[in-house]
Amino acid sequence: MTFKAYLDNIEAKTGTSAADFKKLAKKKGYLSKEGLRAGIKVGEVVAWLKQDFQLGHGHAMAIVALLKGKEIFRRRAVDS
Repeated sequence: MTFKAYLDNIEAKTGTSAADFKKLAKKKGYLSKEGLRAGIKVGEVVAWLKQDFQLGHGHAMAIVALLKGKEIFRRRAVDS
C-alpha cells in the first residue's frame, strides 16, 4: 500500500484530509514552518489523533510522519 493510499484510508475513516490534519495540528500548536515543533512529543500527537479521530496507532503514526514533513512521505502522497 502506498503512503497516499494510507492517507486516503484515513480520510475515508475520519472525513479529514492530510491538509486538514496539518491545519488542525498547527491550530493546536504542534507545527512550525519546518514540521513538528521542537519539544512536541510524538506520543502527545498520537494520543490526540487516537482520542479525537479514533485512529489506530499505525494510522496516527502516518499522520505524525506527515506532520514531521518527511520528504519521502510527501512525495509519495503527491506522486501516487
